[in-house]
Amino acid sequence: MAKKVTIFGAGLVAKPMVDYLAGHGIDVTICDIDITKAQALAAPHTNVTPLAVDSSDETLVESLIAKNDLAVSLLPAVMHPIIAKKCISLGKHMVTASYISPTMTAMDNDAKAAGVTILNEIGVDPGIDHMSAMRVFDHVKDNGGQITSFMSYCGGLPAPDANTNPLGYKFSWAPKGVLIAAGNNATYLKDGAVVEVPGKELFSHYWLLDVPGIGTLEAYPNRNSLDYIDIYGLKNVKTMYRGTLRNVSHCDLWVVFGKMGFFKQEPQFENLSGTVRNFIATKIMGLASDEDLEAEIAARYKIPITSVTLKKMGWLGFFDETPLPITSGGAIDVLTALMLDKMSYAPGERDLLVMHHEFEATYGDKTQRITSTLVDYGISGGDTSMSRTVSLPAAIGVRLLLENKITRRGVIRPITRDIYEPVLNELETMDIRLIERFYD
Repeated sequence: MAKKVTIFGAGLVAKPMVDYLAGHGIDVTICDIDITKAQALAAPHTNVTPLAVDSSDETLVESLIAKNDLAVSLLPAVMHPIIAKKCISLGKHMVTASYISPTMTAMDNDAKAAGVTILNEIGVDPGIDHMSAMRVFDHVKDNGGQITSFMSYCGGLPAPDANTNPLGYKFSWAPKGVLIAAGNNATYLKDGAVVEVPGKELFSHYWLLDVPGIGTLEAYPNRNSLDYIDIYGLKNVKTMYRGTLRNVSHCDLWVVFGKMGFFKQEPQFENLSGTVRNFIATKIMGLASDEDLEAEIAARYKIPITSVTLKKMGWLGFFDETPLPITSGGAIDVLTALMLDKMSYAPGERDLLVMHHEFEATYGDKTQRITSTLVDYGISGGDTSMSRTVSLPAAIGVRLLLENKITRRGVIRPITRDIYEPVLNELETMDIRLIERFYD
């Protein structure tokens, strides 16, 4: 009898997972509050059932979990614990691609007692980053060495042929979440010293990185890297850094965005009208009028009037008669709407996923440098790289759980060989592979 899986969420990364599971003979119920999204994913398959589901309807969610062998949550991260709690009570495994939250961590003992696996962080970042790093860590350990430095970078970017705007970035979803995260603090370890980066300085704290096969990109720190010292078991590490990659000249603009308050959700404004230019001058800058706005921004934020930063703002519509795209909300909502309008992927355009790890390992008095690099392009007219690299590792994790090839129980991430080896090996058959290079 075919195994049965319920997937909650039919958003932008769901399609490759649905196709993979259906192609492996697994019966899938794909649920979304927007039935048309679920129907579009189900249409090519005879063993996929679309269902209109409001995931806040806990009774309906529970009944669906009970009828199936495993649940996948592709919902916003705040919904994962609700799904997980019901899976544990019903004795069903669960898979997500999101970071393990403190609320999920607190369910570990209950999941173990119920004989349930809640497999998290099995997307791309987190996910492929963990698995590809652990493969190198274990290789070094198996050969008598120890890791002393680990720097990991990842970024989703437009492919060169789709890099058609001066900001060098595009969104395939509403950018508000990216703008909110742009205000996060970051912490990492460098040469034995802890480096703390306040959110307001995040985009000032970047460097240039040369990535094989891509060229030079900008890198800035991502969240708290120190947690991964224990997660990865790197007790002798002197450098531990996780960063985000963007195209060159990205960070200088986002520094100014942050200073202007575009990453904050307050204050909120009602009955907005007029132009973006006037909104920025009067609501953000506190000016009496929008006259000489370019010069005011240049003077206040100490940037040249001829700078590329101001030219990018002009392209977004800051300085012309672009009408305000919303009637209520905050500065973050104005910028979100502008970016969504001007920085979305056009039909047929490809995205690009870049992941690059740099390791240093010691073997006695010998030091070895190692790199591991993934360069993956979306398929023109087909699946994006982001959707493939997020959902295919999770889909493989689903299959491994259904086949009882993952036996650890509790709230886990894919950092052990029983998970990372089969997942990485299968991804390579789909042309998603990291190239490892060893330097003496």
